[in-house]
Amino acid sequence: MVLRNTYEDPRRATAYNELELGGTYDLVFRNLPGLLERRVQGTRALDFGCGTGRSTRFLQRLGYATTGIDISAEMIGFAQQHDPQGNYRLIEDGSFQTLPEGGFDLVQSAFAFDNISGHERRLGIFQGLRNLLDVNGILVNIVSTPEIYTNEWVTFSTRDFPGNKDAKSGDVVEIITTDYSDARPVEDVLWTHEDYLQLFSEAGLEVVCVERPLAAGDEGIDWKSETKIAPWAIYLLKKKL
Repeated sequence: MVLRNTYEDPRRATAYNELELGGTYDLVFRNLPGLLERRVQGTRALDFGCGTGRSTRFLQRLGYATTGIDISAEMIGFAQQHDPQGNYRLIEDGSFQTLPEGGFDLVQSAFAFDNISGHERRLGIFQGLRNLLDVNGILVNIVSTPEIYTNEWVTFSTRDFPGNKDAKSGDVVEIITTDYSDARPVEDVLWTHEDYLQLFSEAGLEVVCVERPLAAGDEGIDWKSETKIAPWAIYLLKKKL
């Protein structure tokens, strides 16, 4: 299967603009404030792959002076509509030349690497993001675990894609987001924990900690797999010095 660029699909972009950070996504965003408070020094933040700006505005609410960047003009347009005073920039794929080297205390990537194919392309982007970090900066990489593509969730369904279970790092997998109006499957790129660790090392990044949040079961939500299986991995990384 060849990965199609989600950003080139106006219908998908419009549906994505409807999406909120609840349901299965909430497992990430309930944990993130505490993680950032403990680990990040300073308030200069970059949101890589900001999409329609939800994750950028999330950081803004936590007190970070945040720049959101994306390769999709349509996504940046939605972000600016939601947040006219916000700082959103359209960049070329993999190019960070317009951003200050060492200029950020926090670089966040929320689910962006689920849509990036190829070892060398990923490596180049991680190296570029590393260069944007202050010497004490933290890179937060939030990604789907391989298990998200083989189980059922409040916000996602994979039952129609049994081939996902045989996928390896770099393979395209399919998943349906049930919380917005576009019922077509999304094509993601699976990447294992072991291969992420290899990428980080090659890019000159060191793992500070890894979290895989689960639901407690007392949230008043009819969870499916969320109390037993982690759909997300949150990697906190710093520069190797």
